[in-house]
Amino acid sequence: MKKSCPAQTKTRLHSLSAGLLLTLLVLMLTGCAAIDPIGEALGFPMQSGHETAEDDSVVETVEEGAPPVIVIEEEPEEAEETVEEPEEEEEIEEEYIRDYENRIFSVSAAEKDKVVLRFAGDINFCEGYANMRVLRDEEGGNLSGCILPEVMDAMREADIMMVNNEFAYSDRGAPTAGKKYTFRADPSHVTKLNELGVDIVALANNHAYDWGPDALMDTFDILEGADVPYTGAGRNLKEAMQPVYMKVNGRTLAFVAATQIERTPNPDTKEATEDSPGVLRTLDPSKFLEVIKDAEDHADFTVVYVHWGSESTDLVEESQRDLAKKYAEAGADLIIGDHSHCLQGIDYVDGVPVFYSLGNFWFNSKTLDTCLVSVTVTTEKTTPSMSVSQDGVTEANYADTLPIEEIRFIPCIQKSCRTRLADEEEAQRIYAYLQGICDHANVAEDGIITYCEENRNTQGGMNTFPGRSKTPAEDPAAPELPLEIPEVPEAPPAEETTE
Repeated sequence: MKKSCPAQTKTRLHSLSAGLLLTLLVLMLTGCAAIDPIGEALGFPMQSGHETAEDDSVVETVEEGAPPVIVIEEEPEEAEETVEEPEEEEEIEEEYIRDYENRIFSVSAAEKDKVVLRFAGDINFCEGYANMRVLRDEEGGNLSGCILPEVMDAMREADIMMVNNEFAYSDRGAPTAGKKYTFRADPSHVTKLNELGVDIVALANNHAYDWGPDALMDTFDILEGADVPYTGAGRNLKEAMQPVYMKVNGRTLAFVAATQIERTPNPDTKEATEDSPGVLRTLDPSKFLEVIKDAEDHADFTVVYVHWGSESTDLVEESQRDLAKKYAEAGADLIIGDHSHCLQGIDYVDGVPVFYSLGNFWFNSKTLDTCLVSVTVTTEKTTPSMSVSQDGVTEANYADTLPIEEIRFIPCIQKSCRTRLADEEEAQRIYAYLQGICDHANVAEDGIITYCEENRNTQGGMNTFPGRSKTPAEDPAAPELPLEIPEVPEAPPAEETTE
């Protein structure tokens, strides 16, 4: 984003006549315009008002009737040129901020000139589902037995780690009538986010509201009590539309989220209103575009996390592409998607990296390719270019956004209710598969993602997800598939179900 603050202009005045009243002195001081409360909370400069001239502004006064006084400025003697060693930049310790009212939080990065963001897809901590049964019965509640230590280490190493929290934390509410899968977790399970090193969660999905408004309200309180910021839902529409800001290395990163699912006029997952809790929806993206623009105005880098598309298919829909373009135009610098329960491809839209779906991360017992996405953003201070506005005010112009230094796809496998890093052979298979479903993105053998001018997609309009149900073209006996493909339930013990 672009920020500017006019430089103060100082005027030197000298008395050159006698017997006259003191000439009108004008001190032109231009301060930054007043800004909104979020901008103030983020540390943007407020209008400072008038300030007195410093020592380099000299004003000579004369008494009435005194003889004329002429002030002559002598040219300063030229000093011998000396070469000074550059001063070492003083490290400034960032203020510790946990401001849930304005959604502003401080983050300590491992390095002072960059911040490492990492993202994962869907997680599920709900009792009665296969992954939680394995955690309880086979691993004795030890989470590192289900999300293996090397994966947990990779998550904790991130400066900012974000996941999709696809359920409510509560012991209240009732399941949505007629909804096949309704997800609610015991509030005590929120500590698993802390154990995983999660710094922020997205609540904009089609299961956060499964147990009604009371359970969703509990979710907000429980996440805040565990000191885990959330985005994409709120106690009212204002909260649901409020970006989360992370201050790190003197920079501000914004995180926003919304859901396109369910795609009906009257969805089970309610959108927040002025006086009721809910999620933020983007089936009609108008409100979410306002949120992105607001975030872009207040941050140096904006992350969009969106729930969209169809389940069990790696085909990206036109609606996803259309939304991605609108998000990029509104100011998104990175777009992360989920909901399909499987990987979808990567593209660059107007220069913005788009991961259409990260798939399930730790969700059920199915064998699936999944991932962590690691994005390194440069936060090093840049020297601004100076320009003069039409009003004659000098402005400092900074880069429009912080540059992305590296994007890395870290391949993982979810199998038998456990998520682990892929071995080398599995990683190369996943890279090759991922390359075939990407558009203008290149997937290197080490997982580095870069822009590619050539469209690398080889799907030919077909769903190539390895875990898909067979289509009539592949299996003449298979039925026609609906647009919104539900996940087929597994065969767990009688007391539990899985999505």
